[in-house]
Amino acid sequence: MDMSNPAVFVNAEFLKEHVGRKVRTVVQVMQSDGDKVIGKSTDEKELVVKGNPPNALSTFVEVIGIADTIQSIEAEIWTNFGDTFDVNSYDKVCRLANGDSKHLFI
Repeated sequence: MDMSNPAVFVNAEFLKEHVGRKVRTVVQVMQSDGDKVIGKSTDEKELVVKGNPPNALSTFVEVIGIADTIQSIEAEIWTNFGDTFDVNSYDKVCRLANGDSKHLFI
């Protein structure tokens, strides 16, 4: 496993702190237009995910890629997470990974 460039757990609030870096997040797919997805972050804000999503997207999708603006990610990896997902727990993980406990998340 390559740990030289880990992806930071983010929601929309923390994305702005990591522009230009590798990030990972989960979005609820609201709209898909072929090469971009508009989704709702776990903190209820809109994010745009660019790239080549799989043909069949589930309701919740994890993306890993580069934060290219404060509201968008250029995705490298898309993973369907199904149609039910605990967004509150994931949002708490994002807060831990960007707060006092960030040293535990690499």
